[in-house]
Amino acid sequence: MPRTSLSAPEARRIALAAHGLASARPADPGSRSIVATIRRMGVLQIDSVNVFARSHYLPLFSRLGAYDPATLDRLVMRRATPARPARFVEYLAHEAAFMPVEDWPLWGFRRREVRDRAGRWGGWAADPDNASVVDRVRAELAARGPLRPAEIESVGRAARGGPWWDWDHVKRALEFLWASGEVAIAGRQGFERVYALAEQVLPGEVIGRDAPYDVSVRELVLRAARASGVATIADLNDYFRLRDQRAVKVAVAELVDAGELSPVTVEGWADQAGRPLPAWIHRSARLPRAIDRAALLTPFDPVVWFRDRAERLFDFHYRIEIYVPQAQRRFGYYSLPVLVDDRVVGRVDLKADRAASALRVQSAWWEPHAAGGRAAERIAAELRRAADWQGLERVTVSRWGDATDHLAAALAAERHAHPRERGR
Repeated sequence: MPRTSLSAPEARRIALAAHGLASARPADPGSRSIVATIRRMGVLQIDSVNVFARSHYLPLFSRLGAYDPATLDRLVMRRATPARPARFVEYLAHEAAFMPVEDWPLWGFRRREVRDRAGRWGGWAADPDNASVVDRVRAELAARGPLRPAEIESVGRAARGGPWWDWDHVKRALEFLWASGEVAIAGRQGFERVYALAEQVLPGEVIGRDAPYDVSVRELVLRAARASGVATIADLNDYFRLRDQRAVKVAVAELVDAGELSPVTVEGWADQAGRPLPAWIHRSARLPRAIDRAALLTPFDPVVWFRDRAERLFDFHYRIEIYVPQAQRRFGYYSLPVLVDDRVVGRVDLKADRAASALRVQSAWWEPHAAGGRAAERIAAELRRAADWQGLERVTVSRWGDATDHLAAALAAERHAHPRERGR
């Protein structure tokens, strides 16, 4: 008989188990573990910020421990062809993310949306002058094959950028063609995308096989529910950024009828008026008796990427401060949530100082329900593992934040096992 109600701790443990954060880390994680973990999450979100490590590397470290990032690079960034397709391809599944290549047909509705309204580029591609640029870029890819933006020769380089990006017409055209599905990412050179016509990259069986809208939504809602364990309509709508609450509700009703989901009430999950929020639990959801895990989470980990859910699950209010002027930052440029057992207990702002071979804790903060004690020891051990994973010899701690003294003391207690550690 399915559960009909859950306590707040039970909901947290179910969610963390579904997200892959309740099992023991493998002793020697290789490509099989990496592939299984990405498939379990459904997508691996990409972000270019590289203060400690790029965001798509971190969810795997949180779940698997010290895997080899080069193995992930080979899986998601190598050059692909129809005869030798990659296992994963980039698309706007949530935000820009790596996803299994066989999922391409599920996103036909998003590609149609981009073609219908030119997506996030507004009317740029519909302007006659810009449409000419799109035509030239498309023709050049057809003639020459996969190319980096800098290798496109048919369009002049009159850059038009904003305060954060410097995209010229070529980049805009490539991004439009990618989002609309004519172009796919053939791989990356360094971290730069290589673009190609979809038929030059993707296996033939996924091209022109777009699933009907209702089928796509139902499948994506099912995957979001499986990856979340227990979730509200808003959670399921956000997981793949479906932006269609009505369609999500229809899919949930169908999945309940099919026995995939069951309604459940969760202690403390309420709307702004105090009414209980409807929630659903996936039939495969597992409730561990306890969770024994410390983990650093990227801001783009599925555990916390939907900020409303993070507040509901963990009472954790989180905002990224990379766009906040330095003097106004409360927690740091790119602070990472820190999980200990089934609670988010704090946040740390990390920087990999490769010249000094140091992992620098630029700030560290406790959540109100956690302060010091064994949590500091476990976070210190996780920071040590993170430094080792990144090939850094030592961990240093600043004095900004109410957790820094605790972490510095815990790290100092470990120094006998790490003779190269020079401390704070």
